[in-house]
Amino acid sequence: MTMDVISPTAPPLAIRHEAFAQRRRLLDGQLDDNRRHWWLEALEQLARQPSANTLVLLSSQCKRHLGDEPVPNSQGWTRTQLARALLLAQLLEQQAGADQLGLLRQLFLWGDDQEKSVLLKVLDDLDTTGLNLDLALQAGRTNNREVFAAIALDNPFPAQHYHDRAFHQLVLKSLGMGLDSRRINGLAQRRSVDLNQLALDLMEEQLAAERAVSDGLPQAIAFELLSQAQRQRLRGLCQQRRLPPHWLEHLASDT
Repeated sequence: MTMDVISPTAPPLAIRHEAFAQRRRLLDGQLDDNRRHWWLEALEQLARQPSANTLVLLSSQCKRHLGDEPVPNSQGWTRTQLARALLLAQLLEQQAGADQLGLLRQLFLWGDDQEKSVLLKVLDDLDTTGLNLDLALQAGRTNNREVFAAIALDNPFPAQHYHDRAFHQLVLKSLGMGLDSRRINGLAQRRSVDLNQLALDLMEEQLAAERAVSDGLPQAIAFELLSQAQRQRLRGLCQQRRLPPHWLEHLASDT
């Protein structure tokens, strides 16, 4: 496996170093002597041979040497996920004078679904200025639920860097996949008349197909911006029991 040669024309990534220092502390607190010995050797090996090949090799060994148990107080991270995120950050920091952007794209292409998910989960900390917008949008086209959830849920990157159309598409796809829309960062700030119409169109499609309406769909709607006709339509669907009763709570001002 050999890295493609890409000329280093892109600006350097703005990495949030303290976020990775906190992840390092979390991981260190979970390692016994044997695991810590392997982990320190892995970091040293990457420091000596800072390449994508080295990172891919070490990433593939993390689960076997560190285990994949959840780490307490880490918002759902496992030991393997933390280790992979830290290896990724170290390599990018060591490549500060090279094409970090091209390297990150290459690692995303090489990674399996779990490695892709880790990269996406830390993308906002690796790239605070949004240089990897195209990579995030590409990732969002996947039909893999785990990979899509990594960019869509609990991730500040879309809220910070997506234009409205891309953000709306992310919301609709999350709803279509049955993901918890309450975990989409910045959704409340992005609600709008346009998103209302898209969400209602999705609702109508689901009703026409006699499918259950997505549970999280009300979270995407700015009910105060609905037209009178839209509100009457929703109240009618609630009265027909075609929508769950909790929709009425959002229409309470009509009474």
